Amino acid sequence: MADGSGTVATGGPHPAMRNERHIPYTNLRDWLEEAEKLGEVRYVEGASWERDIGMATEVVQHNEKAPCVVFSDVPGTLEGSRLLVNFFAGKRMNMTLGFPSEMSKIELSDAFRTGYVENMPEIPHVIVDDGPIFENVMEDDDIDVAAFPAPLWHEDDGGRYIGTGSYNVTRDPDSGWINVGTYRVMIHSKNEVGFYISPGKHGRIHRDKYAELGEPMPTVIVAGGDPMTFLMGTSDIPSGTCEYDVIGGFRGEAMKLVEGRHTGLPFPADAEIVIEGFVHMDDKRPEGPFGEWTGYYGSQMRAEPVMEIKAIYYRNKPILFGCPPQRPPDEVARFRSITRSAMLKENIKAAGVPDVQDAWLHEVGTARMLMGVSIKQRYHGHSKQAGHIACQCQVGAYAGKYVIVTDEDIDVSNLEELVWAMLTRSEPSESIDIIRGAWSTHLDPRISPEDKSKGNLTNSRAIIDACRPFHWKDEFPKVNAPSLELAKESREKWGYLCD
Repeated sequence: MADGSGTVATGGPHPAMRNERHIPYTNLRDWLEEAEKLGEVRYVEGASWERDIGMATEVVQHNEKAPCVVFSDVPGTLEGSRLLVNFFAGKRMNMTLGFPSEMSKIELSDAFRTGYVENMPEIPHVIVDDGPIFENVMEDDDIDVAAFPAPLWHEDDGGRYIGTGSYNVTRDPDSGWINVGTYRVMIHSKNEVGFYISPGKHGRIHRDKYAELGEPMPTVIVAGGDPMTFLMGTSDIPSGTCEYDVIGGFRGEAMKLVEGRHTGLPFPADAEIVIEGFVHMDDKRPEGPFGEWTGYYGSQMRAEPVMEIKAIYYRNKPILFGCPPQRPPDEVARFRSITRSAMLKENIKAAGVPDVQDAWLHEVGTARMLMGVSIKQRYHGHSKQAGHIACQCQVGAYAGKYVIVTDEDIDVSNLEELVWAMLTRSEPSESIDIIRGAWSTHLDPRISPEDKSKGNLTNSRAIIDACRPFHWKDEFPKVNAPSLELAKESREKWGYLCD
């Protein structure tokens, strides 16, 4: 069990806990070189987009030690183009976030929180005139988005999805705020794509504003960006904040961006593939179905606005970045758990809850549906306060289901420990609070078809108090486990027996 302090069990604070970090890449090509140095890249030639790539990706994404895979020479696609999958596994997880490879996942999450989230520094991006992204340009009749190696990811998907490891760039028509968000992108034709954005998300708010104005929404889709920017696009960055500027703050230098020739929207000068165009709200076509992060086809085929492609920019031998969701736990769950758990802990602390030890959004719930929070109890009602705030703060409010709050001796990232605490320290008739009418999504498989048809996209939340009852916690039975000191000594002396 953990002491919840963010301290490594074998010694004092880990160096990375003092905010020492280094992101050794600025683009996907550099990231791939770093992964090769770790010996964690496999190359596959000639796999089909129709069947082989989806099969192989499902296998590696469910193994947290599997290598990154690069598919090349995909039949029927642009000569020299490649597809990269399974970026967030093995030592690559720590490398991607810029921290030492020996850190555990909860140490990595806390280092991400203290190094990136606590202050969230920003360095404004800069616009440059040119970059490798303009090495090749498709416009007018030359546009063919289907030429890139976008596969059929799951056997029951409604089409090829070029956007899974991508991010969409939009501009608020009122304030000019640039947002970077991740939304699935489906190929309709050579020059048209469609994408679903859940209500309440920043890109959807922008789209709704353009709809009210009766204007098409300018958009660029970066389908081969660097992994750090993709991760920020999947995160709950506050409204009005530009993810490009947050990345600049993380790296200590401004991101270098160029502007699209048709929309004027910015994107990285060294991106691999960028799709530029306009989303027409009056042109809607069936989009989906798509195997989503819940592990279900929770959102069936329905009409969504179409994006008319005006240009595709790409580097020589471009790399398409793929990160499709699978039934959790999977790759999507791995990276979301690290980054979103850091933000959850910071949200709870910022709301005034004292002595929050750790917070973890579990991989099995794709870092949304199951939260564990550990606290050092200070007063009556402390655990209730922590649980209610966790499920309704910025990070926890969307599509959650269960929150388990427990004591500081529990490693909340360890699912077995968390469930053990719930089973032994909670009383079902007394320890569970229910919140109804909470913010959810079309992708929630438990929302009935009738409610979905009426637009009722809400669910309930269970907050489970798995702390020792405060008024008699000192009389609670002692845990049958060694002290932290003895556990450390045991690992040092006898750990070799497990090797």
